[in-house]
Amino acid sequence: MKISIPKSAFLLVICLFASQLATAQKGKVAFWLTNTDKSVLFRQQPALTLQKATASEATVIHIDAKKKFQEIDGFGFTLTGGSAGHLLGMSKAARTALLKELFSTAGNGIGMAYLRVSIGASDLNEKVFSYDDIPQGQTDPDLQHFDLGPDRKDVIPVLKEILAINPELKILGSPWSPPVWMKDNGDTRGGSLKPEWYDAYAKYLVRYVQDMKKEGIRIDAITVQNEPLHPGNNPSLLMVAKDQAVFVKNHLGPAFEKAGTGTKIIVYDHNADKPEYPISILDDPEAKKYVNGSAFHLYGGTIDALSKVHDAHPDRALYFTEQWMGAPGKFERDFPDHIKKLTIGATRNWARTVLEWNLTSNPQNRPFTDRGGCDRCLGGVTVNGDKVTRNAAYYVVAHASRFVRPGSVRIESGALIGTNADEKLPNVAFATPDGKKVLIVLNDSDAEKKFSIRDGGKAMSVSLKAGSVGTFVW
Repeated sequence: MKISIPKSAFLLVICLFASQLATAQKGKVAFWLTNTDKSVLFRQQPALTLQKATASEATVIHIDAKKKFQEIDGFGFTLTGGSAGHLLGMSKAARTALLKELFSTAGNGIGMAYLRVSIGASDLNEKVFSYDDIPQGQTDPDLQHFDLGPDRKDVIPVLKEILAINPELKILGSPWSPPVWMKDNGDTRGGSLKPEWYDAYAKYLVRYVQDMKKEGIRIDAITVQNEPLHPGNNPSLLMVAKDQAVFVKNHLGPAFEKAGTGTKIIVYDHNADKPEYPISILDDPEAKKYVNGSAFHLYGGTIDALSKVHDAHPDRALYFTEQWMGAPGKFERDFPDHIKKLTIGATRNWARTVLEWNLTSNPQNRPFTDRGGCDRCLGGVTVNGDKVTRNAAYYVVAHASRFVRPGSVRIESGALIGTNADEKLPNVAFATPDGKKVLIVLNDSDAEKKFSIRDGGKAMSVSLKAGSVGTFVW
């Protein structure tokens, strides 16, 4: 005999089941752990439970989602020409599997949402090039010879594969040097941009954005110059703050506006020891109107310099765009150091991105340019044929990127006012677009630490070994 169940009754059963499932999961906290002895490497642990808080708790990290700070654009790496070449050297199946792991959140994916690329060659290309290289003594103000060149063979094909996995990926472009004919020393290394070529160089950067768009690749933002106070790299360019201000306000800004690129302009892109560089540009209202924000590295200075720039110009964004790890690397030092200074430190000082340098290396740490290229830059992963070794920077990025999705907002975490914070438990918290909370905690001491995480009237007890990092999601 056929039994007919009313549609309304069926829907009621489904709703009750969903409600029971939600109740069963309520209060459960996902816990992902990495230990510096490598006994656990970014592995999910048994779920923790938020329970009624008690007065007996000692060290407590309080979460306050009502206090909100900056929005997050994402975590990731720089995709250099060398990195793209390593990836293209893999079999298609192995490369696809690795790219899905890096850029998807499905399965074991770590979900990177932001990439930096070089405009022209970086020092991790095999050879130096620009998009308008012409014979010595010639000039090309109308950019008749402009072409994306070598990028069409490596960076662009890899970006297309990545965008097929994550179409929402944001991409930042950074130039290491203009074409040699625009420079006062006639060399790829050092020198300054000649004032008579400011308009041509602005047009060059517009063409880059436009030609990448024709390839189906949207450039969300550019920095005006990678490390403008470091002319010893190859390629490189010296661009002092007053010159960058003139270039932005009179040439690059108007050119981007006229072309309708929709691409953000970010200034500085160098170490935290010179916050006065971006501040001086933002102090000029004619330059500032074209500037979205400032970018930083941490090879000099301290990470709290970002907050100095924020305090001077709170209406402009901050980005952390590069930090290397030197080969062969030392996991027990490098992993907690970058978590403390970058994942936690940069975001607690208003950074919307945290990007490591660079995505991949090979066992020989090649390629790199002559006369100043980095010969010890260790990638997030080392690629040897189809064999992949995950290095410390991979786990640094993973602990944030999988959970702190674009559009997340940093929220308050730490000790309550009037109580003592444990400086050996640096931490940062976020509220995600799907209504979750994420807390990242480092045990920055030489001994195991026990503490509690409190959210409202609920709390849970946690223990982390020395140097360990936990990401907690609820």
